[in-house]
Amino acid sequence: MQKWAGEAYAGDYSRREMLNMFAKGGLFASLSGLLSSLPQMSYAQDDEVVRIGYLPITDATALLVAHAKGFFADEGLEAERPTLIRGWSPLIEGFVSNKFNVVHFLNPIPIWMRYNNDFPVKIMAWAHTNGSGLVVGKHTDITDFSQLGGKQVAVPFWYSMHNIVLQYALRASGVTPVIKGPGEPLAENECNLQVMAPPEMPASLAARKLDAYIVAEPFNALGEMKAGARMLRFTGDIWKNHPCCVLCMHEEATKARPEWTQKVVNAVVRGAIYASTNKAEVAEIISKNGEGYLPAPGPVVKRAMTEYDLPAYRESGAVQHVDEWGNGRIDFQPWPYPSATKLTVEQMKQTVVGGDKNFLADLDPSFVAGDLVDRSFVKASLEKYPEWKNDPSVNPDDPFNREEVLSL
Repeated sequence: MQKWAGEAYAGDYSRREMLNMFAKGGLFASLSGLLSSLPQMSYAQDDEVVRIGYLPITDATALLVAHAKGFFADEGLEAERPTLIRGWSPLIEGFVSNKFNVVHFLNPIPIWMRYNNDFPVKIMAWAHTNGSGLVVGKHTDITDFSQLGGKQVAVPFWYSMHNIVLQYALRASGVTPVIKGPGEPLAENECNLQVMAPPEMPASLAARKLDAYIVAEPFNALGEMKAGARMLRFTGDIWKNHPCCVLCMHEEATKARPEWTQKVVNAVVRGAIYASTNKAEVAEIISKNGEGYLPAPGPVVKRAMTEYDLPAYRESGAVQHVDEWGNGRIDFQPWPYPSATKLTVEQMKQTVVGGDKNFLADLDPSFVAGDLVDRSFVKASLEKYPEWKNDPSVNPDDPFNREEVLSL
């Protein structure tokens, strides 16, 4: 499997020390320890250059389209070409070290950063909805979540929507999520979870090191097309129009440069709207056959963007709510519904993760929905660009409110 470069480094801080601390389950053993070892720099940098860090997944589409279509330039902003990063840990590292001032993070990551590590990150908008799935290896006969007992499954990060949705489905199917080391025995009703960088998942599945993985696109499509994987279930068919990745910025920067912040959010909102209505074109643009933001070829990215309501998926049960919910394999709308943030916190309290998650015990979901997310900039952008209401994940009659739906 091809290895993709682009990892960020936090000043002179030892990368090995950094990753060791990640492996222990915390962002850092002490965030202040990392920050004290970094060059002294403001989170509101002196210049106003947009510096984007992203993973090679379709979650980053709105940011990539904003760059490719010149939407940042339209706002009068200078934007460097986005920097591809291979995993969530180094992307967080690059954001904390201020290499990047605009990133997409998995929805639970900022919760973990802000309330477990006191890092001043702000969610500014949603990057997309849906856009993930769980695939099983061709060496298995798995057709239902209940058959994941005794199996090895990879997630991209402990604090991820993938881990939340997977464990919800496992619990509902009578399977217990666990985290055990190599060689430790598994009970028949236990599913063993491990964290793996998305680019490594298809090859690991093909080599039978995994029985299944749950991740963002295009790695599900890549698994289907290149590793013989079978789609078990799309996450957007379990949690209706769930957020997956969110647009994040440094809180200090948003306060110090509100005009700049508004322009950045405007450009990303335009990117989301364009992606929502031009999925096939956008797939080609961001693929390696187009502008090369993603290393995946055009046909793989196009499948990840467009192929959802298919007879084969209906027959296998990969989609079960498509008629009533009307969503796509991936959708794009930027409004960060408070109800979804609350449910994310509630579900994380029930989700098994590596490391200490005691910070979640007393964390109030309503407080997080108001404190973590800054809706002022995105609200202004959505009023400027009302076309966002045309996305299938939006109720045009009440676009700023919704009830969350979880249904296996």
